[in-house]
Amino acid sequence: MEHLIELRSRLIKCAIAIAVGSALGWLLYNPVLSWLREPLEAISDDPNVSDNLRFLGPMDGFMFRIKMSAYLGLVICMPYLLWQLWKFISPGLYQNERRYATAFVASASALFLMGAYVAYFTLPAALGFLTSVGGNDVTYEFTPEKYVMLIVYMMLAFGVGFEFPIVLVALQLVGVLKPQQLRDFRRFGIVIIFVIAAVITPSADPISLFALAIPMMIFYEISIIIGRVIVGRRAAAEVSS
Repeated sequence: MEHLIELRSRLIKCAIAIAVGSALGWLLYNPVLSWLREPLEAISDDPNVSDNLRFLGPMDGFMFRIKMSAYLGLVICMPYLLWQLWKFISPGLYQNERRYATAFVASASALFLMGAYVAYFTLPAALGFLTSVGGNDVTYEFTPEKYVMLIVYMMLAFGVGFEFPIVLVALQLVGVLKPQQLRDFRRFGIVIIFVIAAVITPSADPISLFALAIPMMIFYEISIIIGRVIVGRRAAAEVSS
């Protein structure tokens, strides 16, 4: 019961943080929208693709700004959300392992931002592929809702995908997984990684799929190495005690 009460408290704090972040996101709407249009402008030399974004209804702009502010709020308060997650799971760890809190939040935030950047970096190629599939007899004009939300979903998907090593390391910290198990499961893990990348990638194009799956495979190997170090230090601490 105490654990459930603590979970409720953490969720309430996270909800308040997202609300505050969304208010900031509302203020940052215009500069962020201009920045998100750059991948579309990068393929504007294609005569079949328009770099103008068009609303189709009078309420579309208002509703779209609310949605975009919410996603910006989630990104802004992500370090705080990760900190709350760590504080929730840290009681189940050894005392010396709780000192990893700063490294946990910093590395998770850095990996999320890295994943979002990789998604943004690959967007021109992904958009070029998607618009070329329809043929030369069609013209593409995007609404802000569909265009920007695709980018937001892509950045969130890549950001979450890049948290993959954090999850594996955390599971090794609490003893659910061992480095040897990850090594033995490597072949199946690669298949699962590609399946996950295909499922969470909103654009469903091969460029984004490989751009997400390849780093996740690298992170899989890195997490095995980190887990081996953690297990070795834990064994040494138990022997010394």
